[in-house]
Amino acid sequence: MKNAATRALYGYWDRLRAGRAAPERSDLDPGAIRTLLGDVFILEIGGQARHGVRLAGTRICALLGREWRSLPFSEPFAPGEWPGLHALLDGVCATAVPAVAGVVGETHDGRRLDLELLVLPLRHRGRTHARLLGSLCCENWPYWAGQVPLTRLQLVSVRHLTPAGRPEEPDLVSPAPRLPLGRLRLLPGGRA
Repeated sequence: MKNAATRALYGYWDRLRAGRAAPERSDLDPGAIRTLLGDVFILEIGGQARHGVRLAGTRICALLGREWRSLPFSEPFAPGEWPGLHALLDGVCATAVPAVAGVVGETHDGRRLDLELLVLPLRHRGRTHARLLGSLCCENWPYWAGQVPLTRLQLVSVRHLTPAGRPEEPDLVSPAPRLPLGRLRLLPGGRA
């Protein structure tokens, strides 16, 4: 994880889970992560949208130039990215193994911004396939961010994270989504 906000949210989630595969949604305390809330989102699994945005932070909405809440998570991604994105989100739900991904955002006039996407499993009222917690943030906020919206997001890399204290079992790690040739594909394994 490159971004300090990503590492901070992952650390908070890891402390909340207390050795479990995932913490309960009710365990979250917004006050404990108040400095991160602008980069945080919560997804609802199922319902009208396959992965609907229940909450989206103000910095995420500023980057997109619109409110993201109540929309499908895939909405700002190019349609060709949807299969890989759905595989990533479904994999985190199915395995309770967090993932971090590289995302490139592009504006209508061709400006590009490197973003980091973190996806963490959450239990909701005992259900494991109900919610996901995550963040979408950039390391350096460019001068034009919030004024020129990102009109398209593209998934460029995915890495699954095995939380400390959890054995690395090959059957718990879902494969990284298939990305077209010419892009970097990260496979789980090696260093955490």
